[in-house]
Amino acid sequence: MRQRTYLTPTLREIPADAEIKSHQLMLRAGFIRQTASGIYSYLPLGNRVLRKVEEIIRSEMDLAGGQEVLLPAIQPAELWEESGRLGDYGPELMRLKDRHGRDFVLGATHEEVITTLVRDDVQTYKKLPINLYQIQTKYRDERRPRFGVLRSREFIMKDAYSFDTSKEGLDKSYQAMYQAYQNIFTRCQLDFRAVEADSGAIGGTDTHEFMVLSDIGEDTIAYSDSSDFAANVEIAPVFAKHDKSNETPLELEKIDTPNIKTINELTAFLNIKADASIKSLLFMVNEEPALVLVRGDHEVNEIKVKNAFNKATVELATPEQTAAILGCETGYIGPIGIPDGVIVIADKAIESLVNGVCGANEKDKHLKNVNPERDLKVSRYEDLRLIQEGDPSPDGKGTIQFAMGIEVGHVFKLGTKYSEALGAKYLDENGKSQTMIMGCYGIGVTRTIAAIVEQNHDENGIVWPISVAPFDLHLVTINVKDEGQKQLGEELYQSLTNERYDVLYDDRPERAGVKFKDSDLIGLPVRVAIGKKAAEGIVEVKIRKTGEMFEVHISQLVDKLRNILSELN
Repeated sequence: MRQRTYLTPTLREIPADAEIKSHQLMLRAGFIRQTASGIYSYLPLGNRVLRKVEEIIRSEMDLAGGQEVLLPAIQPAELWEESGRLGDYGPELMRLKDRHGRDFVLGATHEEVITTLVRDDVQTYKKLPINLYQIQTKYRDERRPRFGVLRSREFIMKDAYSFDTSKEGLDKSYQAMYQAYQNIFTRCQLDFRAVEADSGAIGGTDTHEFMVLSDIGEDTIAYSDSSDFAANVEIAPVFAKHDKSNETPLELEKIDTPNIKTINELTAFLNIKADASIKSLLFMVNEEPALVLVRGDHEVNEIKVKNAFNKATVELATPEQTAAILGCETGYIGPIGIPDGVIVIADKAIESLVNGVCGANEKDKHLKNVNPERDLKVSRYEDLRLIQEGDPSPDGKGTIQFAMGIEVGHVFKLGTKYSEALGAKYLDENGKSQTMIMGCYGIGVTRTIAAIVEQNHDENGIVWPISVAPFDLHLVTINVKDEGQKQLGEELYQSLTNERYDVLYDDRPERAGVKFKDSDLIGLPVRVAIGKKAAEGIVEVKIRKTGEMFEVHISQLVDKLRNILSELN
């Protein structure tokens, strides 16, 4: 491809609204342009990367037994009503009406469509198992689109859905997709972890997220420093042991704590450690009050709270609700003397406290010498807190460390959540009707591209891995006014193209400095520069990843490039 006529509008300045490197560099290198908030156009370079990633995904999905389909982006709202998700999904679901007033949604995900498709066309066990996938645009009305294509309102996703006749079959399908994802992200040359996760709005059990390690990630990964254990911090179980001290329980006492509302303020005021205090949070569970207790040095895990109540609707109580139910401000909530009807659940660490401190449900007052066995009416003790660095790993090997991650893939065991609701059944060997068992598997294709850039860049620009680079080589004629350089450039462009290399040929009438800066910014794996030694048949080769530069005679160029690209692959 000749760069003189190729749309590569590079920028010298960092766009003001671009916060992270992938957003900055994809804009500056001419890969994307913003059309509206959270909506991007992919320019030729960006589109080529997109297609490279899609090719990797397709090849691995096909090898794993997937069959590619293309489903509609506009979906009838009644399908979502039938599954029960129309009201539950929330404001991220984009809704519209046609000219006849019929309700539709823009596809944020495709469980409903694929389930009804299979329901209508697969009626016998002889057609199962089946795994259908697509690569298509999705739409979610993000409250705050940010970080370029990492969190956008329109994005490209690969979503796949498996249908099986048994849980054992689902396990096999799930493992096949899990391995395919491992292969895909490895081929994209990403540093990633597969972590245990929460299923969220999709539903189901046994789910893993594929996280690319990055400081700008919006998810925290808890991993063992001595094993393969890794989980999203939101669902990582805590198996820490908390030994009860031999301290003598003292008499409960109410104390003055003027304007002391936070744990930090309380511990400083009383000169105690945070682990000697009780943090009490009032939640509304299906609009009924529930008090959740954790130790002062711990944080409540709202997903664990939700799971403790069988995934009911769980929301933190407002100050107005707190005042109406407990008669106090938020900073003084405590578990003693609360009204009947307020259920109390506590994290396991609370049970071992001796002479602790908690709110008194009264402004500017706290209680000290709180002993759970004597003073609290806890309905049950459960794991309700976020895991912390230094906690023992749940698998019993090593201790927990944290890392930030960008979610690029997610696999779920859906079970019969959608097939039951939408009537996806089949006839078994005995002619008896059975419900299909489903799995769901997604990859954020555009997010994956941004994650690749986050892990592969330097101060000069992007450093594309060879597997996803828009072109293999950047051929640069330094001075197109020099006939010798120009002629050699044309010859090499033709010969390298004939060798089946994807070549971006910079034949622009620009200064050498501009060309080299753009080359580093765009970040193709290898640059071949034709300069003053063109008459001698000598060119300069630069490996973008290492910065290594050396001269090569054109008679040896193809062999040299073959070796370099093989090592980079």
